[in-house]
Amino acid sequence: MDIIADILAAPFVCIGWLIIGAIAGAIAHSIMSTDQPLITDIIVGLLGSVIGGLIVSLLGISRPEGGITGVIVSLVVATIGAIVLLAILRALRRS
Repeated sequence: MDIIADILAAPFVCIGWLIIGAIAGAIAHSIMSTDQPLITDIIVGLLGSVIGGLIVSLLGISRPEGGITGVIVSLVVATIGAIVLLAILRALRRS
């Protein structure tokens, strides 16, 4: 029974990740004040959220599961990842 519940809940978790990544991209767009369109930075935010998750897991930092605390921590991690990715892209474009 738990497996069925996990499968049914998975689309909502993915939608949550997309929303968090999009918000992180918009925040990173504001912080980095990029000259590219906002939609591009939102996409970068989605990718950056993956990078942020990798950074946190490599550092061995545990994140809270669920609740508003989990959402806020996920947003901060995703925003940091998006900022890192935007900085890398900016450096590559200059060279």
